[in-house]
Amino acid sequence: KEVGINPIIVHGGGPQIGSMLKKKNIDSNFIEGLRVTDERTVKIVEDVLSNDINKKIVNDINLTGGNAEGFIGNKNNLIEAKKISLTIKETDSNIEKILDLGFVGEPTKINPSPIEESIRKGKIPVIAPLGVDQNGNTFNINADTAAGALAGSLKASKLLLLTDIDGILDENKKLISSLSLLEAKKIIEHSYILGGMKPKISTCI
Repeated sequence: KEVGINPIIVHGGGPQIGSMLKKKNIDSNFIEGLRVTDERTVKIVEDVLSNDINKKIVNDINLTGGNAEGFIGNKNNLIEAKKISLTIKETDSNIEKILDLGFVGEPTKINPSPIEESIRKGKIPVIAPLGVDQNGNTFNINADTAAGALAGSLKASKLLLLTDIDGILDENKKLISSLSLLEAKKIIEHSYILGGMKPKISTCI
């Protein structure tokens, strides 16, 4: 922000959500890097993302001299979403299965004007990746997916995905330092692209 770039932060909350679910004795599992989310879980996800993590990031930025403003994706139709439809192919039988992940969504429409207004006021928008459908249902959205949709809608010049590993690794666990669009589309089907890296590559595509 100091050098004239307008950063927008989209945060997740995997570890914090995981520990809150554990505290409440709710089992949680992942398919293709996405958390299966029932009605009880989505309420906890919303609570942790909006009341804990979003507020903490906004507060931390403000304490270090920035001027941040928090946004919750399912409020004021900021991120409109629909239930995600996930199809996986069983490797041995080649049979395709459609999986129900519950209240896991993907963005259908971003309403960028509140974010643009925040930037005009010199603020750093901090966004919790939740979405809402036309019936008012709240959906948990993967933070990388939400960030990609926002970047596209705002015509951002750069999308940075922060993660706790080096990046996309090949079958020998070596870092792939760059990929073309075509290579990305090919690589995403490989079994060594694990967990949370799948939604990241999909977002970039």
